[in-house]
Amino acid sequence: MAKRKNGSAGYFRMLFVGYFEGIDSQRGIAWRCADSLVLRTFLGYSVTETTPVHVSMTIIRKRLSAEVFTEVFRFVLGVLHEHRLLRGKTIGIDATTLEANAAMKTIVRKDTGDDWNECLRKLAAAEGIENPTDEDLRRLDRKRKGKKVSNKDWESPTDSDSRIAKMKDGRTHLACKGEHSVDLETEAILAAGVQPAEQGDPSTGPQTLRAAVENVAARG
Repeated sequence: MAKRKNGSAGYFRMLFVGYFEGIDSQRGIAWRCADSLVLRTFLGYSVTETTPVHVSMTIIRKRLSAEVFTEVFRFVLGVLHEHRLLRGKTIGIDATTLEANAAMKTIVRKDTGDDWNECLRKLAAAEGIENPTDEDLRRLDRKRKGKKVSNKDWESPTDSDSRIAKMKDGRTHLACKGEHSVDLETEAILAAGVQPAEQGDPSTGPQTLRAAVENVAARG
């Protein structure tokens, strides 16, 4: 990768900084790059030049297709292969449930698009309650039967990939399942992706394994 001060090459260089320094937010990555003289040199910026802010990273990320990220991932695997850090013979798969950046209170019905309060208002109207107050709706919600929500009927309007799932601490939340495969001899990550949170490992594991095999085969 040639040094570039902007564009996708600079963006991926900043992602590498985040990965190797354990920074999990674009805001944190941007601040670290602006604060370090060494990282400025790595990115191709002088002391007097302004490094990209986190908003710039977001704009570039949205412009890039999924295929670009796949090619960069495979490029890194190729570098690992050149340094004999890629075996691809014994592969382990692991997954964890991650909270989505969306709140349960924003979910809507798939069939009507009604949110939770709108559904309660319709139930109140069916019981003859006109112009219900928020307290009326809360009381109705507490008393009614069948309060469980399912992915069959409900979805997030802002994050279509998230699913209603129970977290390890027992809370119900909109979530995704992060799943990755690792070369157990060298600990190199061979594939990483996001799967539906309600699907079990036996369903999603084969997909992640297949992605790992394809990535290793296409390492270049």
